[in-house]
Amino acid sequence: MSRILDLAKAIKLLILDVDGVMTDGKLHIDDKGVETKTFNSQDGIGIKILQNSGVEVAVITARQSNLVAKRMASLGIQYVYQNQEDKFSIYQMLMEKFSLSKSQIAMVGDDLPDLKIVHDCGLGIAVANAQAIIKEHADYVTLNSGDNGAVREICNLIMRAQNTLQAAHDAYLN
Repeated sequence: MSRILDLAKAIKLLILDVDGVMTDGKLHIDDKGVETKTFNSQDGIGIKILQNSGVEVAVITARQSNLVAKRMASLGIQYVYQNQEDKFSIYQMLMEKFSLSKSQIAMVGDDLPDLKIVHDCGLGIAVANAQAIIKEHADYVTLNSGDNGAVREICNLIMRAQNTLQAAHDAYLN
């Protein structure tokens, strides 16, 4: 775990997939074609306090959904890239945009579209419910699954490594 905390100290940008990471990965579509997703509110608080600590958060997803746009806006995530078959090019663009090195970027994924970034970035993370190939290439596998606290676990881990977690908690006591 000390190696993971050392990697997490350098993180300036956390990239998240949506389906399977921020949600349980199930696609709920009714007979009219209306899609619904379930997001974990504790993950949302984790994202907000991580952003407040100075770490940028971006979302790259292969699917397109107005629901995702609304949820990300409610979390204050400005960098949302939907309908992206080639997630790696967005990763490279973000690296350039923020003038970051690979070691300053963490990626959380669960399936093949996330593999190249998980393998390439400074802190590759697989959620507990990720496909085995993602876990094999990840530096860290969460204890929790997508939509069951995995994102909050990651936010807490990064903030603990950067010594900002206690201050975030203390802010809720005052």
